[in-house]
Amino acid sequence: MIPAEAGRPSLADTAGADARTARNKPHLAVVGATGAVGSVLLGILSERADVWGEIRLIASPRSAGRKLTVRGEEVEVVALGEDAFDGIDVAMFDVPDEVAAQWVPVAVSKGAVVVDNSGAFRMDPDVPLVVPEVNAHTARVRPRGIIANPNCTTLSMIVALGALHAEYGLSELIVSSYQAVSGVGKAGVDTLRAQLSAVCGTELGAKPGDVRRAVGDTLGPFPAPIALNVVPWAGTLQEDGWSSEELKVRNETRKILGMLELPVTATCVRVPVLTTHSLAVHARFENEVTVAGAHEILAAAPGVVLCDDPAEEEYPTPSDVVGTDPTWVGRVRRSLDDPRALELFVCGDNLRKGAALNAAQIGELLAGELRK
Repeated sequence: MIPAEAGRPSLADTAGADARTARNKPHLAVVGATGAVGSVLLGILSERADVWGEIRLIASPRSAGRKLTVRGEEVEVVALGEDAFDGIDVAMFDVPDEVAAQWVPVAVSKGAVVVDNSGAFRMDPDVPLVVPEVNAHTARVRPRGIIANPNCTTLSMIVALGALHAEYGLSELIVSSYQAVSGVGKAGVDTLRAQLSAVCGTELGAKPGDVRRAVGDTLGPFPAPIALNVVPWAGTLQEDGWSSEELKVRNETRKILGMLELPVTATCVRVPVLTTHSLAVHARFENEVTVAGAHEILAAAPGVVLCDDPAEEEYPTPSDVVGTDPTWVGRVRRSLDDPRALELFVCGDNLRKGAALNAAQIGELLAGELRK
């Protein structure tokens, strides 16, 4: 009689196989692990398929020694420095532009492929700007060893637009964004909360300047009060009155779609929402469009949720979308004056698909490619 355990691997064999599997997985560094996007990224890495060996957490020297949880384990944060990239295969950066400009080349020189969420390299012609649902193939050609993650505003709409473009051929884009305060980091969130406390339970908002006087010097990163208000500005001043955020939408959309002459106009507005950007989109196509056709495309598109039934008051709003991964699309209409144009409203969590999730998806493409 054959023993019941015959042919089954021993515990030692299983442990050895697990160790070999872990060794075969590429090693990941998360740079900026203690920031807002970094914190979201650690959660996403814990939720998705385990494609990584070691996950090393890197931050500024003042954060070194902190312990953060990823994949159910506490990991100690190490200080940003050349040695921090030893043995790392992929490094995901979420740091300010000037820090990325200094340290991304260092990580590459140590043998890592970098996924960078800053704006330092996005428009470099030798750096692919990647959205896996739209142009995953471009991630394989990276002469500088860097892949750029698009801006959160662009990412909040481009998955849906990419799906429509593939069917109808995009020819012009006009966008108005309604951007959450977390787009400028913790300072934006803290400012909104402080201003809401100042105006809550009052009769403010009925007279010119009363909100501004009430919030006083708590404007934070915004040029005007954000509570009980909208601010038609995001980013820094560029030539001819455009903002840097508006030009990012234009330039990044063109690069992602591979349409460098595509007419794109954006007006970016900051609104009193903590997290999740919204956009009102006018998209004109080369071919005639229908709402039914657009619904069919969007409903089948990876990374998109169609939520469009105005008769039942169903359309996406930031408070319903926050904390979710997809791009949500509603209010789909054919333009009244142009059978080749669609109007739609889009919402996307700017910390998830708008930053951390897209980086994680790019990382998964790399993990499959680099698996040892």
